[in-house]
Amino acid sequence: MDGHIYGYNLPISEKTKSVPWEEKVRVIEEVKSDFRFKEYIFGCLNCGVCTASCPSNRFFDYSPREIVQRFLEEDVEVLYDMMHEYIWACSQCFTCWIRCPFVNNPGGLVAIMREVAVRNAFEATKDLLKPYGRVLLKVMTTGNQLSADMLQPDFFPDWGPKMADNMENLRAKRMAIPFDVGKSVKTAWEVSLETAIEMYTIWRETGIFEMLEKLDPNLYNVIMDIVEENEERYQEMYEEE
Repeated sequence: MDGHIYGYNLPISEKTKSVPWEEKVRVIEEVKSDFRFKEYIFGCLNCGVCTASCPSNRFFDYSPREIVQRFLEEDVEVLYDMMHEYIWACSQCFTCWIRCPFVNNPGGLVAIMREVAVRNAFEATKDLLKPYGRVLLKVMTTGNQLSADMLQPDFFPDWGPKMADNMENLRAKRMAIPFDVGKSVKTAWEVSLETAIEMYTIWRETGIFEMLEKLDPNLYNVIMDIVEENEERYQEMYEEE
């Protein structure tokens, strides 16, 4: 394969090769302008402790040290390419940060790179995040990542034969939970309308809704319909009080 080789023989992809240099520089400068950036990178001994400790490195062609090195070398070409697929192998466990003698935080750098990738709505990012649409819908409309009725035996065959038994009479089992917020099967727990409104405010102020609209317009429309309905309900409750 042709191209600039980095990491474990990963070439720069054909898709990012054609992107204008000025655009690559703009994106990497957006990463470096984040207020956290200077707190996450200080230098590098090339000791390799971060990569040796990295769980993702055991299963993927991914190296935290490579991330740090490319920023120190200001290798715009490679960093831009990494932002399309490479960085998504990171599990965000931050073991690299704990183990680094320089207290570098490669996982933190990856977090910033991911946020910038989402804000810029890279096609590769859209494809990578598409399978998580159902979870995102659940989180943004109920405040829960999963719900009891999502744990179907067919979806989790590796959980063993007793999974089907656990799902029988699910509603009755949930009703036996001793606290009211845990009795629903549609959510892991009930989130109050007031808490939901607070979450919407945070997501609106931090640009989460705007990023979602760029990544998945259809999912954005579904979520916003629910958000606006809840906001109207809250406004009516507030006016009645």
